[in-house]
Amino acid sequence: MESRKVLGFNYSVRTAVNDIEQWQATTFDLKTIDQESGWAEKIRYTSVRVFLSYTVWLDDPPGFRRRLGQLLDTARRHGLNVMPVLLADGEYTGHVGPQPDPVPGVHNSRAVVAPGVDVALDPQRWPPLKAFVRDVVSGFGDDDRIIAWDVYNEPGNSPAGEKVLPLVDAVFVWARGSRPIQPLTTGPWRAYDSPFSQRLIALSDVVTFHNYESPEKMKEAIHICSRGGRPILCTEWLRRQVGNTFSSILPVFSEQQVGWYQWGLVAGRTQTYYHWGSKPGTPPPTIWQHDLLRPDGTPYDGGEVELLRKLSR
Repeated sequence: MESRKVLGFNYSVRTAVNDIEQWQATTFDLKTIDQESGWAEKIRYTSVRVFLSYTVWLDDPPGFRRRLGQLLDTARRHGLNVMPVLLADGEYTGHVGPQPDPVPGVHNSRAVVAPGVDVALDPQRWPPLKAFVRDVVSGFGDDDRIIAWDVYNEPGNSPAGEKVLPLVDAVFVWARGSRPIQPLTTGPWRAYDSPFSQRLIALSDVVTFHNYESPEKMKEAIHICSRGGRPILCTEWLRRQVGNTFSSILPVFSEQQVGWYQWGLVAGRTQTYYHWGSKPGTPPPTIWQHDLLRPDGTPYDGGEVELLRKLSR
């Protein structure tokens, strides 16, 4: 993998309030996914990172696999490869069916994760997780539309803390047992030099990490995460209000030859252009936290798009 050639974004279609709405049959919006992928192609992105839905898979495994294939087809048609995220730490798991509308003014107000804390800490409840990982990775493990598998997003970012490590270890074993051609990864998101974060790096084939801080803090994270000399990707960044911007961070990535995925393409029902911790009824911020484009495809800041196009050349 030439990590420096990975110019990507974390993706939620603008019509979905969370991953369940993005993937379940009744709300899977391939037409809008195709439109937004076309916008990404014109900007000259090369890759997309997308969270899958264990919850939807449990309800309809064949349908989920079919829809994942459709998204991969769409991405390929627009020159994008894909990094799927299998599982994610957090508390709120949700259910299939109609999803609630976003809370006005609140950042990512209907976010869901899987497997949830109770399942993550109970090995007796892991067999369905193992079936999910094996089914998806074996089904797409020789697919060159996929650049890598992010097997577990932000381990430790839940009330369970570092107690999730046994599950993370198990997920790597399950995924590797499917013999994928693509590399596997999971990324530290804080305290990069801690034993826990270093274990995540050691498990990974390609090193990934998250950082939403200043250029100086980004450089520190890259220095720690790149010690092993392996390809390195920052799979989450962009927090404009604290100086984590395209103009300040992209030169760091270019200098260090680090590939990246910023958070968000199109402002939509996840409302991730609001700041973390925003309260119900908060008016739209003047400075967006995440996302690049407005719902009609026009840029929040035209200078950012021009910078991206220049970098891609």
